[in-house]
Amino acid sequence: MSLRYAYNTNGTANHRLDDAIDLIADAGYQGVALTLDIHHLDPYAENWVQEAQRVSSRLQRLGLGSVIETGARFLLDPKAKHEPTLVSGDASGRARRIGFLKRAVDIAVILHSEAVSFWAGVPKPGIDREEAKVWLADGVAEIVAYARKHGVVACLEPEPGMLVETLDDFAALNIEGLRLALDTGHCLVTGERDPAAAVAEFADVIGTVAIEDMVRGEHIHLPFGEGDMDVAGVLDTLDAIGFQRLVCVELSRESHRADVMVPRSLEYVQTCRNHKAEVNA
Repeated sequence: MSLRYAYNTNGTANHRLDDAIDLIADAGYQGVALTLDIHHLDPYAENWVQEAQRVSSRLQRLGLGSVIETGARFLLDPKAKHEPTLVSGDASGRARRIGFLKRAVDIAVILHSEAVSFWAGVPKPGIDREEAKVWLADGVAEIVAYARKHGVVACLEPEPGMLVETLDDFAALNIEGLRLALDTGHCLVTGERDPAAAVAEFADVIGTVAIEDMVRGEHIHLPFGEGDMDVAGVLDTLDAIGFQRLVCVELSRESHRADVMVPRSLEYVQTCRNHKAEVNA
């Protein structure tokens, strides 16, 4: 079975959601990684249920699968990027993040999404990291239990600079039912593992995958061919482990030229796969 690709809507921020979905579908992707945001299926809008149902119908009509992403910058707090988080010092802030992630699960149910991806957050100065780990474990367990109850796969993404930064940090959580949201580029940032080796090592727990190019040690999502990522090697390994979920292209800095980057990115990964087929022929 060939790999299936999606494009993350955080890289289409200057498009209306319907236009972004059409752009992704027209390029030939099999799915959408939908980053819930103020302009892309706002989970706090009064009509969020109706909007989710409408988007679900559109995706089904176009034959697109989906993954729900939760990394919007100012959705919860217009004055503080990515805050509050699962490791915020204020209990009410942590509860708000948990509530948002549960809402993301609700939307995933309506959209029949493959997974919901989320991250831990960055402990602020003065926060005891050991105490933050307890907050995180409790919050993640609550989210996983809620997702399981609704038949949704909950995936935690190790993110450079956050409390869960590496794959070892993820493994240390050891929460039953939690799956891994593997952003292969992050392996290049932290230097912890070769991206393809990470795919092979964590094959049994991967719930969703993001791919892009990155320069080693720099957390900047780059178009394919502009960094140090062995894209073909990662795709070959995903193929080798029999990965059947969406492989999500994440180019969050390319919204200003999404009309070009959405089709170009798929063409790049398809070229990688076609070359592999030609070599094996």
